[in-house]
Amino acid sequence: MHGLVFTRWCGALVLLATASGASAETRAFINARIIPIAGAPIEKGTLVVTDGKIVAVGASGAVKIPGGATTIDLAGKTVMPGLVDSHSHIGSPAGGDSSAPIQPDVRVLDAIDVRAMSIRRAQAGGITTANVMPGSGHLLSGQTLYLKLRKGNTIDDLEIQLPDGRIAGGLKMANGTNSIRANGTGPFPGTRAKSAALVREQFVKAVEYRDKVRKANGDATKMPSRDLAMEALVEVLDGKRTVHFHTHRHDDIVTVIRLSQEFGFKPVLHHVSEGWKVADEIAKAGLFASVIVIDSPGGKQEALENKMSTAAVLDKAGVVVGFHTDDYITDSRIFLRSAGLAVRAGLPRDKALYAMTMAGARMLGLDSRLGSLESGKDADFIVLSGDPLSVYTHVEQTWVEGKKVFDRNVPEDRLVATGGYGMGRDATLETDGDDEGGER
Repeated sequence: MHGLVFTRWCGALVLLATASGASAETRAFINARIIPIAGAPIEKGTLVVTDGKIVAVGASGAVKIPGGATTIDLAGKTVMPGLVDSHSHIGSPAGGDSSAPIQPDVRVLDAIDVRAMSIRRAQAGGITTANVMPGSGHLLSGQTLYLKLRKGNTIDDLEIQLPDGRIAGGLKMANGTNSIRANGTGPFPGTRAKSAALVREQFVKAVEYRDKVRKANGDATKMPSRDLAMEALVEVLDGKRTVHFHTHRHDDIVTVIRLSQEFGFKPVLHHVSEGWKVADEIAKAGLFASVIVIDSPGGKQEALENKMSTAAVLDKAGVVVGFHTDDYITDSRIFLRSAGLAVRAGLPRDKALYAMTMAGARMLGLDSRLGSLESGKDADFIVLSGDPLSVYTHVEQTWVEGKKVFDRNVPEDRLVATGGYGMGRDATLETDGDDEGGER
């Protein structure tokens, strides 16, 4: 639908809702420099939001502000889409245990603390959507969960519902040293070759399980016994669940490509420290790469050849590149620095900002809802004090679905953004009215 027509259509809906007595909360953010990602920056723009959705975005004067809208003047500020973190561990999730190296039935849905301070730190960093994962100490450590960082009391308040009723999430897999145990301790592999062999065994079982279900054709008497682990792997085989694959070394990356082509699923490659060595292979496979730029504390031998230029090399080869924090590895509050460092290492500016937003949305399969400022999308955006690539710029506000979840001018939020005594612990913050504060 043409943008202007869509704007008029949405405006008509607002007027209709108001006339019928329905509550339509409309805000117009005016005079900001808007970086929509979907198009060129708008030097003096207007963003109109109604009930959590974007209904119009464009140059001031070209966008009609509905009557009764609350107007917020953002002169001197920059507005861009909320950041999408494609690989995070906020909320203190815990996945698989030591009983097996492959545990697809485990759901981090059952192990996320929505009151964790790490979630508030992510909001302070401008992150509005995050792929929360279990760790990488297993070949498969469980099901990930895609979260909108709304304010909420339970995990149900943050989860994303898909159109078919499923809860949005992927599957976390890993190869390399993290999932290897010396000489193969217990059920865990002792070599890279054994790691791949165990993964193959499970996917072969999943193919057989899927075949039995299909042959049963709904006949309960012919159905195999329900297997939660196999159900999750079948969702991967059927393209309903994305595999997010922790991999560093060039040979490990190629192993992931081989396995994905063998069983017909499309993973997202995470970390790819040596991705610059096999950029053409990744591009040929048509896979997305989620890169960690600020890797601290690091110290992993297989990441020794990690380069700041990896994103630029992958982009030049034709790979869709995104970024992630791996929080706590990188503090969510400095996530936006990833774009600046990548640009310094050769990634074009527009690609770097795309990597922070739209690329992550594509990796989660949520690009129809978020990742850019366009009519009809969720009103997830951030207000910055200046240019997003400047080290002097602060995230001043974070909005998720039209609701403000972080405001640097609020003392409690400022404390979360700037640190201070007790900031990292999961407790309710209190302040004395200035920039300092404690906790109770």
